[in-house]
Amino acid sequence: MGVGKMSDKKINTVIFDLDGTLLDTLEDLKKATNYALKFCNMPERTLDEVRRFVGNGVRNLMIRAVPDGESNSEFERAFAIFKEYYGQHCNDATKAYDGIPQLLQELKDRGYALAIVSNKIDSAVQDLNHKYFPQVDVAIGDRENLKRKPEPDSVNLALDVLNKTKQEAIYVGDSDVDLQTAQNAGLPCISVLWGFRDKEFLIEHGATVFVKKPMEIIDVLLQM
Repeated sequence: MGVGKMSDKKINTVIFDLDGTLLDTLEDLKKATNYALKFCNMPERTLDEVRRFVGNGVRNLMIRAVPDGESNSEFERAFAIFKEYYGQHCNDATKAYDGIPQLLQELKDRGYALAIVSNKIDSAVQDLNHKYFPQVDVAIGDRENLKRKPEPDSVNLALDVLNKTKQEAIYVGDSDVDLQTAQNAGLPCISVLWGFRDKEFLIEHGATVFVKKPMEIIDVLLQM
């Protein structure tokens, strides 16, 4: 695909979700979840179960993984163990999805501003962004005093840092939380089909634009 600088295109900013969109983080999330569960003598979870549990931050992941969730007297202990373990092992098996580095480079070459917004712990977001995605201008994870997705605060912060407006931006994600985030922020949304949710689920939650491969995102952008 040839490279041409953007000039008068309306959309010049792409905001990405991280887990399930840019990075396949599922195996490391499963390992951290089961480390914490086993440590607290709780039943471990399968990869498919963890896949269903992710998508709205690690606290919600553990609420779903721990029997009786936050009502369990051992929940906070298990969650603390999870966070400590995952902080040290968030990149053991994690990898960029095939085609993502090439997509980001192509977008950067075309003049798009790029951001990541995630409900993942901010320190992990910064580490993973630095390691995998030098093309991305700003990365925002779960921080104090910043409402988590699907609230639009992290998207709005990314736009502020980039000095862009919502009229110039589009959101890319893989889940119902991403669809809600985009809607709350007033952005159109592209739903990717290589992530943690299938097409039928996404359609049920209002998705209308889909891509099966990363480079198809450029085709969608050029049609807008």
